[in-house]
Amino acid sequence: MKKVNILAAPFVQEMMKTTANLYRLGWDERNGGNISYRLDEKWVQPFLDTTNVIREIPMIFDASILAGKYFIVTGSGKYFKNVKDDPEANLGIVRVQENGKTLDLLWGLSDNAVPTSELPAHFMSHIARLSVDPDNRIIMHNHATHLLAMSFTHDLSEKALTRTLWQMCTECLVVFPEGVSIIPWLVPGTNEIGEATAAKMLETRLVLWPQHGIYGAGRDMDEVFGLIETAEKAAQVYTYVCAQGGVKQTITDDNLWLLADAFGVTPHADYLDERV
Repeated sequence: MKKVNILAAPFVQEMMKTTANLYRLGWDERNGGNISYRLDEKWVQPFLDTTNVIREIPMIFDASILAGKYFIVTGSGKYFKNVKDDPEANLGIVRVQENGKTLDLLWGLSDNAVPTSELPAHFMSHIARLSVDPDNRIIMHNHATHLLAMSFTHDLSEKALTRTLWQMCTECLVVFPEGVSIIPWLVPGTNEIGEATAAKMLETRLVLWPQHGIYGAGRDMDEVFGLIETAEKAAQVYTYVCAQGGVKQTITDDNLWLLADAFGVTPHADYLDERV
């Protein structure tokens, strides 16, 4: 059966549009940032012969738990601004081999390119999120500007940061009621930072990398992009508030409890004062 052009695949189009948007927002300068998107085999088969392996790519992480699973990923050293013009050079569709330490390249990553150096961290986070949410598909990392700035100026306790973000925009408690996790500063591209992030991903879908950026997880591209976008908007408002002289009034804990009730969400335990 003749295959449909892979560039028409919805998941390729999503990656092209999202990377362009992230670059437009200034969250993925140069080759900063990366995305991995778990795909179903039935999504891939209309576009690719899944028995045709272009080449094998070794990994530094054992992803045996993900054996047989398919992902579309951004490439190492690739600029998000170039994805829409040359997706085959900047994206790749890979399948995890049974040994867990090798990837089958099925499309993309031309000229011997390889997946993002953060792929082990992505896979660790996929494994963590799948253990608590079997529908999770996407891990996204970028350098959202105002969240990054807050990691220099704000108390880096998870409770304090989360409360500040909740108080900056009414929708924040509804969008990320579980809060935002934070890891220590660690060298990117290592298993160490991947393990620290994955441990936090068991509890939250947002993990702040201080002085670096943010990691987000979601069931689809809109969810994870919207999750980061909402937290970043709150961080931007916080920046403006500080520049305007600081907080004079805010959303109270009583207000936040009313929000939680109205939208049927459960705030992170111990992050709010008890109900009056």
